[in-house]
Amino acid sequence: MHSAEDKDRIIQMAWEDRTPFEAIRVQFGLKEDEVKALMKRELKASSYRLWRERVEACTTKHAKLRSNDIDRFKSKAQRAITNNKISKR
Repeated sequence: MHSAEDKDRIIQMAWEDRTPFEAIRVQFGLKEDEVKALMKRELKASSYRLWRERVEACTTKHAKLRSNDIDRFKSKAQRAITNNKISKR
C-alpha cells in the first residue's frame, strides 16, 4: 500500500509527459496497468479520460518509444500537483 504522499507523487509523475512508466515502476514498483488503475480510482472520470487520451498520444511515456534527445523526466513548465489537483499559476 502506498501513502497519500506516494499516491500524489505517482499521479504527478503519470501526468508528466516526460516521465515514462518505467520510471514510476523503478521508484514505486507499479506496472503500467497498475498506474492506470490507480489513476482511474483516484481521479474524476473526466480527468481520467483526459489523461488516458494524453498518454495514448504521447510517445515519451514509454522508454522504448522515447527519442534519445530527451534526457530529463519533468518539464520546466510543469505545474505542481498536490492532493490530486493541478495548482494554478
